[in-house]
Amino acid sequence: MTRRLSQLFAGLLLYGFSMALLIEAGLGLDPWDVLHQGIAERTGLTIGTVVIVVGVLVLLLWIPLRQKPGVGTIANALLIGLAADASIWLLPAPEPLAVRIVFMVSGVMLNAVATAAYIGARLGPGPRDGLMTGLVRRTGRSVRLVRTSIEVVVLATGWLLGGTVGAGTVVYALSIGPLVHLLLPKLQVREPIRVAAVTSAS
Repeated sequence: MTRRLSQLFAGLLLYGFSMALLIEAGLGLDPWDVLHQGIAERTGLTIGTVVIVVGVLVLLLWIPLRQKPGVGTIANALLIGLAADASIWLLPAPEPLAVRIVFMVSGVMLNAVATAAYIGARLGPGPRDGLMTGLVRRTGRSVRLVRTSIEVVVLATGWLLGGTVGAGTVVYALSIGPLVHLLLPKLQVREPIRVAAVTSAS
């Protein structure tokens, strides 16, 4: 459990940092962060605060879906937003395009590591992932269809609100799945092997 909790918190903090890199790059965000940024632009709230508020609201949608949050779910809803705001405050806003591209690529790669780490800890899905799996279970539709539908709606809404859509959005969409698929087996915490005691008659 110590390993799982440590991996969970490290993954969530890294996720917030990777978000900040993509935001500071200014070349496009993943669909949910396009929404977060759009809401932040309209409300004047920090993007981290918006991430927390949206996470809590999404958790409320779990109730009719009969999804049960875990420790990781609650930690996800709270820590990523705090880490993102702290990282944005610490990171410089790069101007040269080459540096912005480095920020973007680093953000995508670190996001994949972070995602594999917190999923691999097996302490509960994030609010947004749980919404997807809950809808899949309740509707009987495929994961691909449900996830794509959610992300298209989220992306379009965020773009209309002023969120940044660009090359980074495309790079993220094309690479995050394969990267997480590659990294998850390396970061998946295995269940301990339980060896039953065998009593043999002498």
